[in-house]
Amino acid sequence: MIRQIGKTEIAECVKVIRDSFATVADEFGFTVENAPRFTAFATTEKRLYWHLNGEHRPMYAFYDDGKIVGYYSLLLQENNECELNNLCVLPAHRHQGIGEQLVSHAYGIAQGLNCNQMNIGIVEENKVLRKWYEALGFVHIGIQKFDFFPFTCGYMERKI
Repeated sequence: MIRQIGKTEIAECVKVIRDSFATVADEFGFTVENAPRFTAFATTEKRLYWHLNGEHRPMYAFYDDGKIVGYYSLLLQENNECELNNLCVLPAHRHQGIGEQLVSHAYGIAQGLNCNQMNIGIVEENKVLRKWYEALGFVHIGIQKFDFFPFTCGYMERKI
């Protein structure tokens, strides 16, 4: 079941995000020393509270047996676009279609918010993730390298 979260679920969402993104960090050798701004290390309750209350992002979680096992938020952008942020599923719950359900749900929410495009940033070196998003209708549009990350940021979009 997917439902919108509120402030009482923030701490649980932080744990889900950090635990989910930790597998990417492990796979690609990211550490708090070489990538302190990577999601697995930089996500905090304070940051998610700001997303919820300061930026008014719609935030949703996938629940399994009353526990949050997946998460995403949408950042509303200019030109009726939105950015899909922190889409994640706990490792023990992957390969069960939860990620696809979350993307589909986000797409429907974005439509309801009159967005005409959904954007996402990924670790470009994660070829498996890129192919997964491409299979869900996203198109790769470019890359950018930042000094504060030991990886390249890949950018994708999906028209709504």
